[in-house]
Amino acid sequence: MAEHPGPVEQHSSAWQRFWERGGWWRAFGVAVVYVAVYTGVSRLVALTGRGPDSIDTVLDSAGTVFFGLLLPILVMGVLLAVLVRTTGLWREVFGPQPVQGRRWMWIAPVLVLVPVVLHVAATSWSSYDVSVVLTVLLLGLCIGFAEEVLSRGVAVALLRRAGYGEKAVMVLSSLVFALLHSINVTSGMEIATVGVTVVYAFGFGVTMYLSMRVTGSIVPAILLHAATDPTTILATGGIDTHGANAGAEALDSAAGAFNVLYLVLAIVAVVVVSGRARERGTVSSV
Repeated sequence: MAEHPGPVEQHSSAWQRFWERGGWWRAFGVAVVYVAVYTGVSRLVALTGRGPDSIDTVLDSAGTVFFGLLLPILVMGVLLAVLVRTTGLWREVFGPQPVQGRRWMWIAPVLVLVPVVLHVAATSWSSYDVSVVLTVLLLGLCIGFAEEVLSRGVAVALLRRAGYGEKAVMVLSSLVFALLHSINVTSGMEIATVGVTVVYAFGFGVTMYLSMRVTGSIVPAILLHAATDPTTILATGGIDTHGANAGAEALDSAAGAFNVLYLVLAIVAVVVVSGRARERGTVSSV
């Protein structure tokens, strides 16, 4: 696909000019660096001995959540904010979307909100200390910010700068998001399980792209994502650690089934999404 560089600011730095033309390899390059740095930070934190003894004890206290999960993603969020600011991508990432959404795309945020509600209902809230719940909620906000800014922010902006159509932007940025979840291999998760997670992550990535398009901003996508992870962690963590009644298990299973719906929506979107962002103005897409 032909590259379509955006305007270079008169006083832009060599660093900004490097990112100006965008391109798929820059988008995936950022994701690879993200995974490498995140892994490094996680291992450094683990060396302090402040984290949980195992993944099964990560929800035991606010401290184990903070050092075991939150601190590495918090560092990545700060680094991404610096990247967006110094590369001149800030307005493209956090500004209004240059391509309008269509009414059918409202299916996406609804599909994300339903399992959030189900997970809230399935969680054994009395099993957790308030400090743990608050720390997990903060963790969700950090995950939503970091992963959305990278996948729906930086990756989408770089792909659009290169002149890609919105279908390619949606697919490639969702692949970037899926790539992030391959990092679970380093935590000892079975390869087959990681593979399934990556596939589901692609579907969720497309759903987030559609949510961003139809709402006109990355902020709703960040908040939707920020609500998804902590409610899932608290619901499944509570069931696995403390036990739950059959009703709660049924609610959690129903919420998990939405992973399949994300994939179905992704397939539909790959078929019907079209259009191309322009330097100025907006373009409606199917």
